[in-house]
Amino acid sequence: MSHQGKTYRLTSIDFLRGLVMVIMALDHVRDYFWDVRFDPLDLEQTNVVWYVTRWITHFCAPIFVLLAGLSAGLMARRRTKAELSRFLFTRGLWLIFIEVTVVTFAWTFQPLQNLVILQVIWAIGVSLIVMSVLVWTPKYFIAAFAIVMVFGHNLLDFGLFPMPVSFEVFSPFWHALHNPIFTLDMGFPLVAAYPIIPWIGVMPMGYLLAGLYRMEAEERQKWLIRMGLSAVILFFILRAINFYGDPNVWVAQKDMLWNILAFFNVTKYPPSLLYLLITLGPGLMMLGYAEKWRGRFVNGMVVFGQVPFFYYVLHLYVIHLAALLAAELQGLGWRATMKDSFSFPPEYGFGPLVVWALWFILILLLYPLCKWFADIKKRRSYWWLSYL
Repeated sequence: MSHQGKTYRLTSIDFLRGLVMVIMALDHVRDYFWDVRFDPLDLEQTNVVWYVTRWITHFCAPIFVLLAGLSAGLMARRRTKAELSRFLFTRGLWLIFIEVTVVTFAWTFQPLQNLVILQVIWAIGVSLIVMSVLVWTPKYFIAAFAIVMVFGHNLLDFGLFPMPVSFEVFSPFWHALHNPIFTLDMGFPLVAAYPIIPWIGVMPMGYLLAGLYRMEAEERQKWLIRMGLSAVILFFILRAINFYGDPNVWVAQKDMLWNILAFFNVTKYPPSLLYLLITLGPGLMMLGYAEKWRGRFVNGMVVFGQVPFFYYVLHLYVIHLAALLAAELQGLGWRATMKDSFSFPPEYGFGPLVVWALWFILILLLYPLCKWFADIKKRRSYWWLSYL
């Protein structure tokens, strides 16, 4: 395989990573600037615009975790198992530390609130630590572990494994494994939005996916597209059966449009099997097709995909700082948004057009900063840059 071909394959990975991160920012802009206070996926309260604005961001976390595993798999070619395991373990710890400090502060802007929010960075960190152990095991074991986590975890929705009373002391850990969003009193409020199952199964799938990158381009693209299409087909089959794969069954609505919205209204916390199938499936297909894509848009997304950690932390701070300005301009005072977005006053916020416009402006503002940092990473080989 030529050097050009190798570079191009990696460009397709950076493109997809950058694309989902740009889409992710839309959800966070909505969090900090919209003018209503309900779940945008609640069919009894939402409208189509808010539903779509929220739903399209479903692709972000699963694809990002999968690509993190894929990057680890590609890294395994140039590092020993010991080196790879050490890097994954230390980077995982680093991400968890960043989640409970830098990222939590970005969400709240209240350092004395003692609130800890565990979201996608925490899930990736824990998954990297699990992956640091799995790299020592045979690939068939990694595959079995991933399949059980991803395809079997919804068995827990049936209450097949209740916790004995004598083990209630471990309840916080059980909640962190698979329960929906919850708050624990650990001496301080701890909000776990991302239980780690099945995320710890998604990353090994990405790790195994790296094996496709030993194939010739055409063969690899066919496999990626076939696997993605198979996942989408399986989603439709399981959703139609309406028994397994998501704790919330599909219920018929008032008309065809709302039936479609309900059909795709799958559970993210924790991510159900159906949620993963309908997000990772199209993601795999796009990863296959993207190897042939060219142009300015692709190049722009690649820039974001090359500096995901930098982009993630930066965009949270920019969004929240902008929310302080917005509250001041609306006459509420900047302190009205000097807190987590769930606590914003009901009179604050804007409609969908403003939210989408602010998202577009945000991406334009972040691009030159991300390009600057991406260029630094290309020119410098400091070890600590691999953690940023």
